[in-house]
Amino acid sequence: MTTPLATPPAAGAELPEAPPFIERRGLPAAPPRRIAHIVSVSGSQAIAVLEKDGGADTGFHRVEIGQLVKIPTPETAVIGLVSAVSAPAPANGGGAEDIRLVELNLAGEVAEDAASRRLTFRRGVSHLPAIGDAVLLADRHDLTRVYTQPNVATVEVGSLYQDPAVPARFIVDDLLAKHFAVVGTTGCGKSCALTAILQRVLDAHAHAHAHIVMLDVHNEYPTAFGDRAELIDPGNLHLPFWLLNFQELSAALTSGDAHHDAEVEILSDAVVAAKRRYSDASANRQLARRPGETGGMSVDAPTPFRLSDVLAFIDDQLGKLDRTQATLPYRRLKNRIETLASDQRYSFMFGSLTVQDTMTDILGRLFRVPNDGRPITVIDLSTVPPEILDVVISVISRLAFDLAVWSKGGLPMLLVCEEAHRYAPASGNGFEPTRQALSRIAKEGRKYGLSLALVTQRPSELDATILSQCSTVVAMRLSTERDQQVMRANTHDGALDLLDFLPLLGDREAIVLGQGVAMPMRIRFADIGSKGVPRNHNAGFSQSWSKPNLDRAGLEAIVSRWRHSGRERNQG
Repeated sequence: MTTPLATPPAAGAELPEAPPFIERRGLPAAPPRRIAHIVSVSGSQAIAVLEKDGGADTGFHRVEIGQLVKIPTPETAVIGLVSAVSAPAPANGGGAEDIRLVELNLAGEVAEDAASRRLTFRRGVSHLPAIGDAVLLADRHDLTRVYTQPNVATVEVGSLYQDPAVPARFIVDDLLAKHFAVVGTTGCGKSCALTAILQRVLDAHAHAHAHIVMLDVHNEYPTAFGDRAELIDPGNLHLPFWLLNFQELSAALTSGDAHHDAEVEILSDAVVAAKRRYSDASANRQLARRPGETGGMSVDAPTPFRLSDVLAFIDDQLGKLDRTQATLPYRRLKNRIETLASDQRYSFMFGSLTVQDTMTDILGRLFRVPNDGRPITVIDLSTVPPEILDVVISVISRLAFDLAVWSKGGLPMLLVCEEAHRYAPASGNGFEPTRQALSRIAKEGRKYGLSLALVTQRPSELDATILSQCSTVVAMRLSTERDQQVMRANTHDGALDLLDFLPLLGDREAIVLGQGVAMPMRIRFADIGSKGVPRNHNAGFSQSWSKPNLDRAGLEAIVSRWRHSGRERNQG
């Protein structure tokens, strides 16, 4: 089969008229230019010698790393990415000519589809280029053909760096169903990039019934999604203690010193007794049981119980002469429970005076079932006490997974984890239940329609197992060598050379790799405007210090909100 791809166009030849969407973007499509010819092919790598630009006085064609090129062959047009440029034998005068080399990563090919009879792009190369084949700089038609997948749900999030007139599109199903990560140093635009992605996904008519839960640890996103977001903060969050599994509950209620094991044993017996007592009271009956029999009641089951019953059990054990434990673990555990129950900062978890089985209502609000026109839940965790923050995140992550499992994949959800390295660190020093919950989602969540979106400024400090499960990576500016090495180690897309650009990327620029895009690409995210931009609490020192910023009355108001953060919504 011979196609029009087999013969490169002559110099100055014009392409057919540009597609309408290109004309609407305002710039005419430039014809393809021959820039080099192939001199070496080895596996997925090729080397070409750069040729002189006959229409310029400066000599050679200008080629940048990351640009897309095509190599016409008798059967297909091979698509490659420029990975490096070099001059191994520079001229020293005396009429000698430079030899300039272009290194290429071969990523796919354009061929005629047998069914539609149209030229389409596919990954993988079935017909490798040969020595002497021409290398053409990809034009706008080529870029559009490669980066726009037909008959696939996509969202436009920005434009290509190589040609701003060509839209940058993400493949929705591959992006969301297989986990993705947004990484980059502080201030490079991660929050805006994430907002742009989610806004475009929610804008799609087909996604009107989405379910997205965002763990917002810096209170950045209350205004990012307008009336499409359900806003939850410690003032209106209801996450009762009885929803915690025993590992989470013991982390919140027991100490970490030499008495830890004794306190855990006491708490386990107390919780089972309290659950049994609540269950019996709810059924208005008392069942006779032998000592030690739980009646099928599990310490991890998400069934209600009263803290007062836990305290009553501890008091009862303190009054017995035949107890096996010393009194100190009992008294410390009782004191800890009473302290948490009376502390206003923990009122969203331990402050309820009555206990009711509201699990359905809690899950419905957290995970937007039904979403009632608000498909995204933004949970502000900025004022949650640090000593219990990991417990809260663990509970929400575990509930998301359990709900996905029990719904048998009938409730596709996306869990967005801002500053993921804080509660799933690589060092192993974090809260283990949180790490386990996120790791389980990363490994098994896609089977049940539950996906992760991880956002972090330090990928080197994020648990490697969780990061490795992300099939799409949006890599923005990273300055430290350690973070860059981690990204290279987790990239399997044949485009490692693109990651060398990470320290040089501008704000809102990114290298996108993985299954969520048709090909690795360097893009610039669209400006989402002032209305949808995530909140930035720092207006800049030069601006803030040039005028009065906080008076005594304002400071007193902050102190008041600080002290009553468990019962008031944070208006700061």
